[in-house]
Amino acid sequence: MESLTIILASQSPRRRELLKYITDDFTVIKPSCDEILPDGIGIFDSAEHLAVKKALCVAEGNKDSLVIGCDTVVIIDGAVLGKPKDEAEAFLMLRALSGKTHMVVSGVCLSYKGRTLSFSQKTSVTFYELSDSEILSYISSCRPLDKAGAYGIQDKGALFVKEISGDYYNIVGFPIARLSREIKKLIELCGG
Repeated sequence: MESLTIILASQSPRRRELLKYITDDFTVIKPSCDEILPDGIGIFDSAEHLAVKKALCVAEGNKDSLVIGCDTVVIIDGAVLGKPKDEAEAFLMLRALSGKTHMVVSGVCLSYKGRTLSFSQKTSVTFYELSDSEILSYISSCRPLDKAGAYGIQDKGALFVKEISGDYYNIVGFPIARLSREIKKLIELCGG
């Protein structure tokens, strides 16, 4: 991957840190596309749809680069939780997750030399019952407005987690082990 130009189509600091497990040699370009989902898209397809949108937006001007787009959503009781718009919405999201199991779905899209490869990874997360004071304390200390579902498992949100089933790093923001394999697969498909 030394001669390959890699672009991360995300400004997430967590994704930047995780991508360093694969390579230190990448640049970040914020996608300039909207994140509006079309009517009728399934909730488990929403993250992958947005990841494709982001990757293709950045790939438009970077055809010879490997562009990586990603989006993560939290799904609880048939509803998609993205990033909360304010602290009140963050409180409602965390209250909804309290004592229940939810699904974290990360969609990833790779675009390279006109080819795309996309996939979704799901991880199940169960929270302990949370008191209102725990939720308010977390919101004030961790400022979770930039996180799907209003929590980060890599920060004090870890104190809410009773159990996970699946890829931990998927919850952080990237299913990094699978991403590494999918990158190799796409590079081979494109002739090295």
